[in-house]
Amino acid sequence: MTDQVYDPERAAKLALLLRAIAERIAELRTNAELLAAGPELMKMMGDARSELFHYEVRATYDTPEVAESRRVVREAQERDALSFEDDPGDEPWRGR
Repeated sequence: MTDQVYDPERAAKLALLLRAIAERIAELRTNAELLAAGPELMKMMGDARSELFHYEVRATYDTPEVAESRRVVREAQERDALSFEDDPGDEPWRGR
């Protein structure tokens, strides 16, 4: 279950990873240094990209409890919508 939910500790590590990339870029003063660090930055950005993907997927993941709650609400809304529909033969004096 813990793999499906992105916990606050892991989110904090992701924030640190993103800040580390920003700090590393800021350390590279010249264009030549920045371009020379391309492979290092690509690896850091790749790691961040992968972790950001996991964050996005798991941050929007419904736990079984949340999914069950959504199902109950959806079924109740559908049931209420059906109960308010008029049966054409129910009250013939009503106009359509």
